[in-house]
Amino acid sequence: MNRLAVLLLSCAALCSAFPTTQKGDLEVSNEDLAEKYLKQFYNLKPGGPVGRTKNKNPFVEKLQQMQKFFGLQVTGKLDDKTVKMMQKPRCGVNDIGAYTTVSKSAIWPTTDLTYKIVNFTPDMAQADVEYSIQRALKVWSDVTQLTFTRVYQGDCDIEIQFVVGDHNDNSPFDGPNGLLAHAFQPGKGIGGDAHFDDDERFTKNSQQYNLFLVAAHEFGHSLGLFHSSDPGALMYPNYPQTDPNQFQLPQDDINAIQSLYGKTSDPIQPTGPTTPTQCDPNMVFDAVTTLRGELFLFVNRFVWRKHPQIVEPELIFIQTLWESLPNDIDAAYENPITGEILAFKGTKFWTLDGFEVVQGARSITKLGFPKNVKAIDAAVHVESVGKTYFFVGNKYWSYDEDKQAMDEGFPKFIAKGFPGIRPTIDAAAYYKGLLYLFQGTSQYEYNVESNRIQRVLRANSWLDC
Repeated sequence: MNRLAVLLLSCAALCSAFPTTQKGDLEVSNEDLAEKYLKQFYNLKPGGPVGRTKNKNPFVEKLQQMQKFFGLQVTGKLDDKTVKMMQKPRCGVNDIGAYTTVSKSAIWPTTDLTYKIVNFTPDMAQADVEYSIQRALKVWSDVTQLTFTRVYQGDCDIEIQFVVGDHNDNSPFDGPNGLLAHAFQPGKGIGGDAHFDDDERFTKNSQQYNLFLVAAHEFGHSLGLFHSSDPGALMYPNYPQTDPNQFQLPQDDINAIQSLYGKTSDPIQPTGPTTPTQCDPNMVFDAVTTLRGELFLFVNRFVWRKHPQIVEPELIFIQTLWESLPNDIDAAYENPITGEILAFKGTKFWTLDGFEVVQGARSITKLGFPKNVKAIDAAVHVESVGKTYFFVGNKYWSYDEDKQAMDEGFPKFIAKGFPGIRPTIDAAAYYKGLLYLFQGTSQYEYNVESNRIQRVLRANSWLDC
């Protein structure tokens, strides 16, 4: 045997002795995560990591179903956004369902329901747990004719327990930062019961995981609601990044629960916030600002994040990006000198450095506003003139960032300083040398140098609409 043949045989032996890694560890880990996720929440049948059959790939089909549910780009591939969505803490109930509610025949036969707290989490004082549960049930009784009465022994409709791991209901928990809780649809026995994973850390404040928010979601299941694909809904599967003290039951959830149990008897029917949709022609922005080349457009408790190199804008809870920033802010602008953002609500303002709130609420009087100014309608820094403009009603102020003081002679009338612009201005932004002034569903593209309106556009044109 010649030397070349020996060399080739030696290489073959070495290759067979050590298995070749065709996929990286991260890719394999993501596939394992996806397979487990799709089995649990989308009824993927066992059959290997891709579950191939002769004519179709069930793994890809279920992955596409999951991507569609969460409003992701339906690729059938494990892209970064899909993996990140699967990694988020969430409810343990699956997302499969033809409707958002059970059928009317499967709801509780009475509107007077009972509940029992079997045990308590050591994370919180017992009184705080009791209050969180009571408040979570009240979310649903406020918008229907349902009532909830606590019992301390005997049978009840909704039994509440804090458990860990496998707790004998065929739906084991998985430890910290995964499945937070689950609940069962109305019915006898375990029906209606709610279980909370005591491996999680439950709180009464805005830190994860707020028991009130988790419980309110689970009691929706106890009453017959499935998961909603509306990212702003309480019945959305993932844990909500929202301030529990500012919580209002969204309209999507109100509609769903009232379809099962009817409306409250109150003469004034409750309404809740709705989730903005990208090309809603009636969308009105609360505030608009740039941040390091990106554009952020605020609407109620959400912000649209628009990156110049990414086609699709991203809708995010404000408090996902800035945990201590309130919802429904009035105005915001980026200071190019410091790189910070100032965000305003009422008579207060906050200072943001990137996605960190570096200074909490301070009075706008520190910027030079008189005490009779109760809110800022819009704010923008115009680099071409080196001034920050604040709009309030039919007037505007000019602020010098270097001197950190208001310019003399202000406020002035908007109609005088910006011919053709009528009050009131909802939001403002300076982008690529032009000023954009938002009013209702329209915006004015304004040339500061020529002092005139160049174009009138739809307000949501920034969202590729």
